[in-house]
Amino acid sequence: MLVLGIESSCDETGVALYDSEHGLVAHHLHTQMAMHAEYGGVVPELASRDHIRRVIPLTEACLAEVGLRLADIDAIAYTQGPGLGGALLVGTSVANALAFGLGIPVIAVHHLEGHLLSPLLATPRPDFPFLALLVSGGHTQLMAVHGVGQYQVLGETLDDAAGEAFDKTAKLLGLDYPGGPTLSRLAESGDPARFTLPRPMLNSADLDMSFSGLKTAVLTLVRQQEAQQHGTLDEQTRKDICRAFQEAIVEVLVKKSLKALKQTGMKRLVVAGGVGANRQLRAALDQAAARRKFEVFYPPLALCTDNGAMIAFAGAMRLKFAEPAAGFSVKPRWDLASLPAV
Repeated sequence: MLVLGIESSCDETGVALYDSEHGLVAHHLHTQMAMHAEYGGVVPELASRDHIRRVIPLTEACLAEVGLRLADIDAIAYTQGPGLGGALLVGTSVANALAFGLGIPVIAVHHLEGHLLSPLLATPRPDFPFLALLVSGGHTQLMAVHGVGQYQVLGETLDDAAGEAFDKTAKLLGLDYPGGPTLSRLAESGDPARFTLPRPMLNSADLDMSFSGLKTAVLTLVRQQEAQQHGTLDEQTRKDICRAFQEAIVEVLVKKSLKALKQTGMKRLVVAGGVGANRQLRAALDQAAARRKFEVFYPPLALCTDNGAMIAFAGAMRLKFAEPAAGFSVKPRWDLASLPAV
C-alpha cells in the first residue's frame, strides 16, 4: 500500500510517500522560518497562505522523484491536529479533495502520534513496548508506549515545554527567530563552569517537569551581566549563558527519563520531536544508556522537525481506520489519549 502523507500543522509543509513494503520512498519539506523571522515568530495567517502555495508542488515533487502518478496512491494521511486551525485546514482540505477525486480512503493523523512513531522509520528501530520522551514544540512528555494508540502519560511539563523554553530564552539573549537551534549552536562554544542555573523539579517525587522558572533565572542572569558590561553582553558571555541553560534542560530531561525507565522497568527509550535533534541531549542519553544498560533510539535528524514522512508512516499504521472522503474537520486541540489502539 502506498500512502501519501501531508503535514501542515504549523510552519512546515511536509509531503511524503510511504510504501508498506518498501518503507519511505520520497520525502519533501518546505520550512517557513525565513518568512516568519521578520516578525519574530509564527504568523498564523501567513503560515496558512504559504501552505496553500507549497502543498501541491511538494506532492508533485514526491511523485516525480519516484516516477509515480496520483493514480498510484492507495490512501492519503493528513495531520488533523493539534496545531494552528488555518494551517491544518490547508492540509486537511487538500488531502480530502484528492482522496475524493481519486476514490481512495483518507486517514486523519494526530500530529504527536506522528512524532512518537517517527523513530520507527530509523534503523535500527525499537520494538514495543518502550518509554518515549516527546519534546516537540509546545509539548514535553514522558509516555509509556505499548503499541500504536496505546499511550500512557507518565509525566509532563507543568508550564513551558522544553522547546518553548529554548525559543523564549533565545529571544531574551537577542537571538534571531527561530532562536532554539541558534542557542544550541552557541552553547557548544560556551564554558559549562562559568554559570549555574536552577534545575526545576529535578528531584521531585513525580515525573513532571517545569521550565518557566529556568527562563526567569536566565532573565535575571542576563540583566546582571548587562549591568556589569554596561548594557551589552559580549559574545562569550552569551555563549556561556546558552551553555548553562542547555546544561540545565538536558540534566532535567535525562534524569526524568532515567527515573521513568526505572519506574516502568522498560529497557528502551525513544526520543522524538524537534529537541530530540539536540546534540548535547543525545550525547548525555547515549552515555546514560551505556552506563545503565538500556537502548535509546532517535528519529533520523531530518525527521525530528515536523514532516510528512511521520504522517505517512502513522497513516500506514492506521490503514484499518481509513475512511472514504466525505466532509472533514480539523482539531486544533486533540487529546492523544483519545486515539483508538491498533
